Amino acid sequence: MKDLIQYAIPGFVILLVAEVIVTAIQQKDYYEAKDTASSLSMGIGNVIVGFVGKAIVFGAYSLVYQFRLFTIDMSQWWAWGLLFFADDFSYYWFHRISHSSRYFWASHVVHHSSRKYNLGTALRQTWTGTLSGAWLFWVWLPLIGFSPVAVMTMQAISLLYQFWIHTEHIDRLPAPIEFIFNTPSHHRVHHGSNLAYLDKNHAGVLIIWDRLFGTFEPETHRPTYGLTKNIDSHNPLRIAFHEWSDIARDVIHAGSFRNALGYLFGPPGWSHDGSRQTTKQLLKQQANRPAQPSEKTEAA
Repeated sequence: MKDLIQYAIPGFVILLVAEVIVTAIQQKDYYEAKDTASSLSMGIGNVIVGFVGKAIVFGAYSLVYQFRLFTIDMSQWWAWGLLFFADDFSYYWFHRISHSSRYFWASHVVHHSSRKYNLGTALRQTWTGTLSGAWLFWVWLPLIGFSPVAVMTMQAISLLYQFWIHTEHIDRLPAPIEFIFNTPSHHRVHHGSNLAYLDKNHAGVLIIWDRLFGTFEPETHRPTYGLTKNIDSHNPLRIAFHEWSDIARDVIHAGSFRNALGYLFGPPGWSHDGSRQTTKQLLKQQANRPAQPSEKTEAA
């Protein structure tokens, strides 16, 4: 099976170099050498791990396909159209749950660990996503009759699309495009650590899922990129495994099996003693905070 991502790597590099040059000419702060080196290291590691990971996923999909409910003829154009929407819907829920369950966040956090937003950030990918079961969100597709090769091809196409939206050089696109598709503006929000931007815009290709399921947030100001608590490290091993290490520490000191499950599968920021806060708790706290004098609206 051909790996479209590997074929696209030269194109990624060319576009990345072009963006670096344009950024330097415009004297913007979109790149930082150590940060970009870390992103490239994570991308290379992801490709290496992918040689084994894709074999595991293909084997799992092939096994499930043996028990398929239907056989969908992928020689028909409508089958690829249906698969596109099914894949994008699956990606939305995978991505959303990766922000609401710490187990999946431990892999996905890698992609959010950069404090810059550029095409290099797009290459900052997990080393543990496949091994931790991210592919389970797509397993229903071979079950209903899409061939494993077709499913994995569509997943690759989705990832290829998502490369170009990691840029600050593109502002807003025409309104119809912004309404339907995931764009640089929408995805910048997703990478923001600002409270209003947390856990928003989980789209892969189509932003319509966020609009339908209440997770859409428009870009109103330039985001602050990175994590709410940055790791301040460019070490690829630290970037790849820091959240897994933190989970292990929390589980060991959880004090009960129930607390341990909370630290493993609860939302990021959950703590049994309230010493940390989740996004929902932070938003609730902000909503209950008394308005400051400058925030009050004066009567006309």
